[in-house]
Amino acid sequence: MAKFRDSVQAEIAPPAALSEGIHSEPSGAADVRDRSMGDLLRAAKDLSAEQVEQVLAYQRDRGVRFGEAAIALGLVNANDVLFALSQQFHYPYAPGERYETSAELIALNQPFSSQSESIRGVRSQLLSRIFGDSGHRAVAVVSADQGDGKTFFCANLAVSLAQLGGRTLLVDADMRGPRVHSVFGLSLAPGLSGILSGRSESKVIQQIPAVPELFVMPGGTTPPNPLELIERPAFGLLMSELSAKFDHVIVDTPAAIYGSDSIVIGAKCGASVVIARKDSSRIEHVQELLTHLTEMRSKIAGVVYNEY
Repeated sequence: MAKFRDSVQAEIAPPAALSEGIHSEPSGAADVRDRSMGDLLRAAKDLSAEQVEQVLAYQRDRGVRFGEAAIALGLVNANDVLFALSQQFHYPYAPGERYETSAELIALNQPFSSQSESIRGVRSQLLSRIFGDSGHRAVAVVSADQGDGKTFFCANLAVSLAQLGGRTLLVDADMRGPRVHSVFGLSLAPGLSGILSGRSESKVIQQIPAVPELFVMPGGTTPPNPLELIERPAFGLLMSELSAKFDHVIVDTPAAIYGSDSIVIGAKCGASVVIARKDSSRIEHVQELLTHLTEMRSKIAGVVYNEY
């Protein structure tokens, strides 16, 4: 379906327990809407009135924009201007230092990079092929082997969808080796395993402050029976409830080499995207995975070829 280049260095209403578990933080986005570039940069960099006048004078003399003038005078840098632009256009974007411990979040830290553009290309195809279907809101991300880049893809796809303004939930259903929580700097528990085990847990779904429309459900404490938890009716009911509450639900899964979890999850989500890794994934393994998903009547959106 698509190709990734240059991976980052270094993936019906809800029951009371789930409703209580949604934790939101005020985004503060309304505070910056409709403000001029000059106002945003002045506030962000604490520019003095004298410095602002210098920028305005440079701008008038050379016929350039305020941001360009401020950069030329050494008062701000290009990243400051990009951040101000993102606020003007209501486009969630975190400066590099905001998520420096999560370099994998390129759609958030480097939204104007070629890698982010590739992810947006996949997003467009999914919006047409999967989310364009009436009532279809959940998609499982699966792969044959470990290390194919599922969590990297899931995390950045979720950010990209949320940047469009749709309420997006990223669920870590890889209860064998959950990693989504570490990408976003969250705690592992409470999470999915607790919900499926019948425990009442608070704040099981957390909002990501830098992207107001993005929410994450961590995997939770690693259970001894992850496949059994997924196969129980509770997981299917949960996916239906989440799909009714969010515009898009992205589900990270274990690699197929560890068991049938991803096949079952793909079936209960109703749609799947398969990740394959350059110079690593074997064609026969990917074909076998596609066959199993088709047999389970999971709609295949396509295969993403992840170049490392």
